[in-house]
Amino acid sequence: MCTGKCSFFVAITLYQLALLSVICNILLFFPDWKVTYAKEGNITEEVKYMGGFIGGGVLALIPALYIHLTGEQGCCANRFGMFISIVFAAAGVAGAAYSFIVALLGLSSGPLCKTENGFWETPLKESNFTYISNFNLWTRCIEPKKVVQFNMGLFITLMVASILQALLCVSQIINGFIGCLCGTCNESEVMRVG
Repeated sequence: MCTGKCSFFVAITLYQLALLSVICNILLFFPDWKVTYAKEGNITEEVKYMGGFIGGGVLALIPALYIHLTGEQGCCANRFGMFISIVFAAAGVAGAAYSFIVALLGLSSGPLCKTENGFWETPLKESNFTYISNFNLWTRCIEPKKVVQFNMGLFITLMVASILQALLCVSQIINGFIGCLCGTCNESEVMRVG
């Protein structure tokens, strides 16, 4: 696969992962599918860091747009354009790392929920990830309903999406170096050589 087509593939996949990250981050604001918890500020602290929106969304979308341009024929599909795509892909790696770290922190802390004593707290924070497989600990959270499963599912999805984003951006960095050294091998360049 030539460097231009590889860039195009990376960009299209990054678009989808950025959209997934933004959706997951938005959903985390609405545990039990209710707005009241967000209005009252009773949501997990790590959700407010907007890792999926900023890191997995915006910081992945900007490189995706530029990388998409390097995948097409035109002004950016040249050696200099491939070099600039390396810089944007590095920003994408940083965004993916931010999204991953925030999701990991959210997963390790567990959800903010109302416990049996009537207070809003993070009762699973001290469990050191053991709550993930220990279903009995989930009963500590009374409200919102099924908030443990809700947060776990979305934070794990954000972690997987950020890992894939980082891998794609690293592949674009490698692709960009090859494009800088060898050219982008678009059809117009092949026709000129042949």
